[in-house]
Amino acid sequence: MTSHVPVLLEECLVLLAPQDGSTLLDCTFGGGGHTEAILARTFGTIVDARDRDPAAAERAAETAARYPGRLRFHSEDFRYLDRVPGRFDGVLMDIGVSSYQLDIPERGFSFRNDGPNDMRMDPRRGRSAEEFLEQGERGEVERAVRDYGEEPRWFRVVNAIFAARGTGRLARTAAFAALVAEAAPPKPGPRGPHPATKTFQGIRIAVNDELGALTDALPLAFEKLNAGGVLAIISFHSLEDRIVKRYLNGVAGRPVDRNDSRMQDDRVKLADLLTRKATQPSEAEQVRNPRSRSARLRAVRRLAL
Repeated sequence: MTSHVPVLLEECLVLLAPQDGSTLLDCTFGGGGHTEAILARTFGTIVDARDRDPAAAERAAETAARYPGRLRFHSEDFRYLDRVPGRFDGVLMDIGVSSYQLDIPERGFSFRNDGPNDMRMDPRRGRSAEEFLEQGERGEVERAVRDYGEEPRWFRVVNAIFAARGTGRLARTAAFAALVAEAAPPKPGPRGPHPATKTFQGIRIAVNDELGALTDALPLAFEKLNAGGVLAIISFHSLEDRIVKRYLNGVAGRPVDRNDSRMQDDRVKLADLLTRKATQPSEAEQVRNPRSRSARLRAVRRLAL
C-alpha cells in the first residue's frame, strides 16, 4: 500500500482561497489530497476534477462518497480542458507524478522495485517506455535523454539503448536502470542520485508528452477562470517551471524572458502575478516529504473578462 502526500498544500490553499459555495477545477486529481483539503475546509464548495490516470477514478469515488454532490470526476487528460463546461473561481494544476504511480512497480515509473518498463500515466493509450525505447527513432530517443532528462552523458546512454534493442534489457525497470548505470556510471565521490534518474525522467516525459500537454493546457486553464479567479500551478523540474513561468508572465503583461523586447505599452495585462518568484516547500515539509524538494508553485489572479 502507498499514500500520497499533497505538496505545498497550505501554500496552494492560501493562493486559491476557496470560499464556501465556490467552484474549483482540479486538473490533476492524483492522490486527491488538494481536493480533499478544499472540500474539508469549505461548505458547499464543488470541485470538478480530472486525471488521465484511470487508477485515480477509484480514489475520486472514495472522496466523492465522503462529500456527496461536491466532487465531479472525469477520467481525462487536462490538455482537453476546452471540453469542460463553465468557468471556475480557482484552477489547480499539480504536474508531478503521484506516489501511487511511483510506488507501484507495475506502473514502471521507478527503478526502486523491478517492474515492467511502462511509465504511461494512462496505460490504455500510447506507447510504453519499452516500446518507445525499442521502436523510437534515434532523434526522439536522443531528445528524451538529452533535452528532457538533461543527462550530460546522453550520447553514451542513447548508444547503449540502441545496442540493447532486441535483447530484453529494455523490458524491465531494473534491467534498464542497470543498463544506464553501465553506460554512465556514477562519478567517484559522495553518493548522489542513481545514474539512471535523469534518463528515467526524460523517457517518462517523452512517453507521456508531458511538456506538450502542459503547453496546450495552460491557456485552456486560464480561460476557465472567472474574473478574480486564481490559476495555481505546481511543477517539479526546470523544463516545466520554465514553461509555466513564461506563460504566467505573459498573461500578467510582464516580459516572458530576457529576450522579450516588447515595450510595456505593448503588453496586454490579463492577470495579476501572485508569485514574483516560485514558492518552494519549507525545510520542514522537505523533511516530512523528501519528494517535495523540487516542487515550485506559481500563480496568477485573472482580471476582468
